[in-house]
Formats: sequence, structure tokens, C-alpha cells
Amino acid sequence: MAGKRQASEPGWLEKEIEASEFQDARLRKRFGKVLERLWSGMGQTIPFACQDWASTKAAYRFLSNDRVSEQDILSGHFQASADRFKTTQGPILVLQDTTTFSYQRDRPELIGYTGKTSILRGKHGLLQPLTQCGILMHSSLVVTSEGLPLGLAAVKFWTRKKFKGTTALKRHINPTRVPIEEKESYRWLENMRQSTALLGEPVRCIHVGDRESDIYELFCTAHDLSTYFLVRTCVDRLAGDGQHTIADEMEQVKVKGLHRVEIRDAKGHPMAVTLELRYQRMTVLPPMGKQSRYPALQLTVIHAQERDVPPRGVLASSGSC
Repeated sequence: MAGKRQASEPGWLEKEIEASEFQDARLRKRFGKVLERLWSGMGQTIPFACQDWASTKAAYRFLSNDRVSEQDILSGHFQASADRFKTTQGPILVLQDTTTFSYQRDRPELIGYTGKTSILRGKHGLLQPLTQCGILMHSSLVVTSEGLPLGLAAVKFWTRKKFKGTTALKRHINPTRVPIEEKESYRWLENMRQSTALLGEPVRCIHVGDRESDIYELFCTAHDLSTYFLVRTCVDRLAGDGQHTIADEMEQVKVKGLHRVEIRDAKGHPMAVTLELRYQRMTVLPPMGKQSRYPALQLTVIHAQERDVPPRGVLASSGSC
């Protein structure tokens, strides 16, 4: 959102949902009332936000209505994000990431599986496994280069019930042989397509993702959409003629700039880190198992590495994208 000042203007919520599409006009009216209550009670539970039993019951009835989908609820906001995008100029960042909503239930299978973790239990502090249940949300947030958020352009909700056991499956099946459409990571491509179509100016968009988005199909999707991307790599891919990797080629590139970053060490003390920057345009090849389906691409690789790395145990950083 654009801040507290805009939120206090009359009609702000109405503008945010005016493009919402529901099967019934009454549902849209009810959505406006529910949204106003939740906005006024930000951070509160639904009963506390609604204040009285009648409003609370109406909110739960609306949220459990089979005729209301997540797309109905978000459609107005998506359009509002696109409208705000049109008032800006220059490059826009589209930040993709996943958020986990965790719940405690006696029967977690009724909600959905999100992952596993370990917690401390007992007086001896022993670690015990815990199966987490809840919902995962993969979203694309549109942000100006100055850091002003314009809103969401794509959202996907899901649970990992259908992907449970994927790690064990990797021992028997080469993941590169599995079509991307059958993988959980396909959401990165879906969000890129949806947000690019919504905003309508692909050449202005730079889709940003962490190491999980280092997916060759994502690179190809961006190429097909004529848009841009910036991801942190986790795979040292084949490059050039296929006889060497990206890392091998980057070792031959001279330092082309320095960038100073102000950070804090493990104890919270401020410190300055100087990064050596290298970049090179090169041919990047698809994985061996995908070379018959996807073409080689001309990509720019950026490498940032800390200069004068401190002794072991002191914070250091390096990476490529």
C-alpha cells in the first residue's frame, strides 16, 4: 500500500475493490464491509476486528462461501496495482517470494502440509520433530526502484500435501527429467506470466527471486515474454561451448567496479564491506537432460565477492546472479 495517509482518504478502500469481480453484487458489497472491518482492526482476530457477533458471523459466512474464490477477492487489488503501475515511469521491480502461514491443529492433514521442523521439548531440551501444517502463499510484489510498493501482481496459494515425499523421490528419479509443470517450482513461472500480463509493459519489469528461482525454464519464460529477471544462482551451469561452466568463465573476468555495503556483524556492531563486482555477457546452456527442449540463452552474469575476506568466523559474503 502507499502508506497511512492514502489509507485515511475517503473512498480508498472502495477504489481498491472497485474492479473486483464477484458472481453476485451482494457478495462484493459484503466483501467491502469485511475488508473495512479487518482494516480497522489490523492484526486482530476476526471476532475482535468485527466487534459484534452479527458482523463476525457475516464475515465467516462470506469467507466460507463456495461462490467466493481467492481470485474474486484479489481481482480488485490486482487491477489497482496495475493502475498505480501506469502512473510510474522507468524500471519496476517485481519481487517473488513465498510466505508460510502455520497453524496448530490436532489433525494437520485437514489443513495441509507445509514442511517439517524440530522443536525443543522437555526439561533436557531434546529436539523433537514437528510436522507443520498451514498454507503457503507465493506472491509477486510490485515495487518502484526507490522502494515504494505498488501492490501485488500475482498470488498463488497451496499446501504441500501433493508434494510430500518429493525429497525421497529424488533418489529414484532425475529431477531434470520431470516436466516443470509437474513441479512445485512451476509457481515461479506462473507468477511471472500473470504479473507480466497484468502490468502490460514487460520491458519495464525486472522479476527478482532468491536461489529457489534459479530455474532454467524461468529464464526461457522471461525470454519468451520479452521481460527481465534477476536471480541469485545456486547452480554452476554449463556456458560457452559446453566445455566449461559459468564460474570458470567468470574467473577470467577482471574486476569492473567496487561497491561498499554497510552491515552489522554477528554481535550487532556496524561494519563496512567492500564488494568486488564482475559482470559478463555469455552463452548459458540448459541442463543436459533439457537440451532437447530448451535453447541456449545469452545472459548477463553478475558476480559480487567480498574483498579482503576476514578470518573464519567473521561475517563474509559472495554470490552470483
